[in-house]
Amino acid sequence: MSAALRVVARGDGQSVSLFVRAQPGAKRSGVVGTWNEHLKVAVRAPAEDGRANEELLGVLADALGLRASALAVLRGAKARQKEVLVPLAESIVRERLLRALEGA
Repeated sequence: MSAALRVVARGDGQSVSLFVRAQPGAKRSGVVGTWNEHLKVAVRAPAEDGRANEELLGVLADALGLRASALAVLRGAKARQKEVLVPLAESIVRERLLRALEGA
């Protein structure tokens, strides 16, 4: 999984950029796999008024053991492909996402 998932350490060493592919309007919310080195996340909310982004951050927060307010969409707020700031070290993010993907 680590080679297939794009997680880039930021300059401070204490946070990463996680590249995500959103799937709004899904039947169920959750981490569903990978797509082109992006973590694929399904959300029930439609892509209207930022509702899908809000739910996406909640799903990621649950998978990573964080509060949703600790995460931020850096790029792609209005696109399916997003860059999300995660305030954890790269190794921790990969480990927690591996567990989430095993349960998908």
